[in-house]
Amino acid sequence: MVRTQQELRLPPLPRRTDGERRRRQALADNAAGHIPGERKAPSGVERFQVVIYLCAAPNADINRTRAYCEDYARTFGWEITGVIEDRVGLLPPAGREGLERALQAVEEKRAGAVLTAWRSMISTIAQEYDEVAREIEKRGGFLHVMNLNSEWVGES
Repeated sequence: MVRTQQELRLPPLPRRTDGERRRRQALADNAAGHIPGERKAPSGVERFQVVIYLCAAPNADINRTRAYCEDYARTFGWEITGVIEDRVGLLPPAGREGLERALQAVEEKRAGAVLTAWRSMISTIAQEYDEVAREIEKRGGFLHVMNLNSEWVGES
């Protein structure tokens, strides 16, 4: 059975206090070699950069999905360099302007990865999905797909 975007019921966004967000940010900064109290990370140390790619039908509401992706990236201490949305529905990946912009961001080293919410946002066809993943790898990055039905979503 195929479910539409509207039929998918997403749980509410995880509620994190400002203190929890600061703690997570401090952990990510520490892991990257950033010393608390310094304004910038040591030279040569930068946050991992990621571009978020979302694809949906023109009338679909993907605000919550975008928020999940942004929160997910922040959880890992990733810097979000852009959020790209394609509103073309089920067009093949080769025909999507936004996906090409995400690939260019990887090629130009503005992002090390493309983060998306579901595999189907790249393609429902395994061969097309694999081609996109290989293309991202050829350009020097990787494709990271969240699983919004996982336990991570239920975290509070």
